[in-house]
Amino acid sequence: MIDSVTLRSRWSVCCRKGPGHLVAAAALVLNLLVIVTPAVFAQQSAPRTQGAQLIDRVVAIVNREIITASELARREKQFVANLNQQGIPIPNRLALREQVLERMITDRAMLQTARETGIRVDDMTLDRSIARIADQNGLSVSGLRNQLESDGISFAAFRQDIREEIILTRLREREVDNKLQITEAEVDTFLAAQGQSLQKTEEFKIAQILIRLPEKASPAVIAEAESRVKRIQELLRSPRTFASIAQEFSDSPDREQGGSLGWRTRDRLPTLFLDGVSGLKTGEISKPVRSPNGFHILQLEDRRSGLRTQEVTVHRARHILIRIDAQVTEDQARRRALDLRRRIELGADFGQIARDHSQDLGSAPRGGELDWAYPGDTVPEFEQAMVALKPGQISDPVRSAFGIHLVQLLERKREPLTEQRLRTAARLALREEKLADAVADWAREVRANAYVEIKRDDL
Repeated sequence: MIDSVTLRSRWSVCCRKGPGHLVAAAALVLNLLVIVTPAVFAQQSAPRTQGAQLIDRVVAIVNREIITASELARREKQFVANLNQQGIPIPNRLALREQVLERMITDRAMLQTARETGIRVDDMTLDRSIARIADQNGLSVSGLRNQLESDGISFAAFRQDIREEIILTRLREREVDNKLQITEAEVDTFLAAQGQSLQKTEEFKIAQILIRLPEKASPAVIAEAESRVKRIQELLRSPRTFASIAQEFSDSPDREQGGSLGWRTRDRLPTLFLDGVSGLKTGEISKPVRSPNGFHILQLEDRRSGLRTQEVTVHRARHILIRIDAQVTEDQARRRALDLRRRIELGADFGQIARDHSQDLGSAPRGGELDWAYPGDTVPEFEQAMVALKPGQISDPVRSAFGIHLVQLLERKREPLTEQRLRTAARLALREEKLADAVADWAREVRANAYVEIKRDDL
């Protein structure tokens, strides 16, 4: 969902309290020289003559738009702060500046493409994204604004950065994500490499008639056995059933069951049995097969494809969602959730409370009930709360990107991880692998198709 977008570079790790406060959102560093912008840029501390105009250098032209030195300095400072927070050494500053500028050029070209094709972000979506960023950093939106401004960052500029990130995400989804194709062969290869394939196993239901031979049978004994085999083959062409003939003539201990061996996977059948029935249709009878034990006549009673499955724990739960928005703060949502929980503990019906109060429009009409959830189906905060519960228990208020939840676990069980589930997970993993390369290729294409002029003397 766009309102829970993961910001790619600008603000992903910068908005956390610490000794440097919002260090990655530090004040703009202005190198002033070409475009007259007295209303926008702060004054330098150095004196200047009265009436002089504040100017800013152009460092790059992207189609018909410019990138200024002050914009580059601000973005460079954000990148340095991100690197510091991650403990990554700062590279040569000129090389870093050129890398940051290249990223800005590509982003600017992409934003132009987005505008030309009608991609927009409304204020409500933007507000939800900013609220989520604030929450991830343990702040309210007003607290985030105050922290940014105390570090010299305009909240309006911050909003514009986030708006652009969402626009770029939507553009990428349209131009790259939705066009990625994963073939079934790629899924097979991935699962095999991961050792997670639900291996297809063919199972056979076989019956046999055994004409036993001693270990060192004489030619006469073998001839007698062959004669019995021929007699049995003649009987098998009669209306009599294979089972009745096996019960009468077979020397195998399974004769009482009509010679049936039951269902056997390939690894539980002798190779000569597999060879004997491999070309048969259901109900057909093989030619005699010789083994050290004697002559076997086999009937393929049935065959089926199965799966060697893994088991996972799945959960069925219901929940009540209280959303956080401009009118409802997180504290208010938590208090409301606690009040609803007290009402349920005093005897109110969870389902009715969910129908009356939950703001999850999908589950509220069903009393808050959700489908069976496999690992990874829900957001991490919700899943962690759900798996910690015993059936019937209700969680404390749980914060997620969607708001505040009350979660009640209804049922837990072990269930085979179906082939479809495993293949879906593999397909998603492959998409993530392919996505990085596809996005990089697309970015290079956008950059190549743009008119770009870099003013290297002004870097």
